[in-house]
Amino acid sequence: MSRSLNFYEFFAGGGMARLGLGPGWNCAFANDFDRLKAATYRANFPDAAEHFHEGDVWKLEAGALPPRVDLAWASSPCQDFSLAGARAGLGGGRSSAFFGFWRLIEALGADGPRAVVIENVSGLLTSHGGADFAALCRALAGQGYSFGALEIDAGRFVPQSRPRVFVIATREPPHPSLIGESPFQTRAVRDAYDRLPADLAARWIWWGPDAPAVRNTDLASLLEPDADVAWHEAARTQRLLDLMAPLHRARIEAAKSSGARSVGAVFNRMRVADGKKVQRSEVRFDGLAGCLRTPRGGSSRQTLVVIEGDRVRSRLLSPREGARLMGLPDSYVLPTAATGALHVAGDGVVVPVVRWLAATILEPLLAPAGAAVAAE
Repeated sequence: MSRSLNFYEFFAGGGMARLGLGPGWNCAFANDFDRLKAATYRANFPDAAEHFHEGDVWKLEAGALPPRVDLAWASSPCQDFSLAGARAGLGGGRSSAFFGFWRLIEALGADGPRAVVIENVSGLLTSHGGADFAALCRALAGQGYSFGALEIDAGRFVPQSRPRVFVIATREPPHPSLIGESPFQTRAVRDAYDRLPADLAARWIWWGPDAPAVRNTDLASLLEPDADVAWHEAARTQRLLDLMAPLHRARIEAAKSSGARSVGAVFNRMRVADGKKVQRSEVRFDGLAGCLRTPRGGSSRQTLVVIEGDRVRSRLLSPREGARLMGLPDSYVLPTAATGALHVAGDGVVVPVVRWLAATILEPLLAPAGAAVAAE
């Protein structure tokens, strides 16, 4: 016996959580207010007309949502929790969109989803000294959910360092096999739990999923052929090198000395040196890209440096490479403009992380006894 599990995808972006959940799941309702993301969602999911609603979550009514689904997934805007931002918390700016979503779940009451996943940046755990995380937990508890959190770096799944928090909540007691130790119960997660008041701590679940398989790709393996991309002029590459502090210049020299082809990821950042803010280029050669950002926020667009002997070249990460770093297949339709494509990809959730959570927690939690989720 098999059946599809039904879900809502709020703040859906380009539908990356839907891709991660897989074909064994049926999207009953999806929403996003960003016009470009909405267009991308429609381009990739032919059934979007049946369930996708473009617009502000605060303008939605609970009556528009099919009742009694298995899961609500919400990757609410993260800027106010980000360590790079002003840390306004749940009460500020775009992150208050969470409450626009949550009022709908409250209105559904007993007809609400059996489980909820909230995905956000790691700053959610510490925003306002943990008060925002406690407020989130209290909202969940108020609707009868028990909950726990995992902090997962996507670098375990794809060659991109991208730590995110996943709060997984359920109205039904999980099977004991889903509870235990996990490397994703990080110090930050444990500290967030320790800060909770006793009544919320009593509802905590220590999710203990099986460990993911070892990642078998690195940054270099996802890149386009050298002949198919535009490289910077030598002077621009030299300016990049000139902005590096001694530690990072030493990494460049070590890569040159190795004689092997080396691929590094570079971000430009503001650092303090001798009491002054200075721009620095920082490079890593550990096989991982830095965390993808949207082109108009956080850090600048990511640069690649490729070293072969004494030859050093640099270029910008391409939109398709950015999509691959998010676990998107090459068949995924991206916006035509590079900025738009990187905006959609960089603002999304890593697809293989969602698939792993679905396989190890969500499907065992939600599939009825004796039934299996429809095969992929």
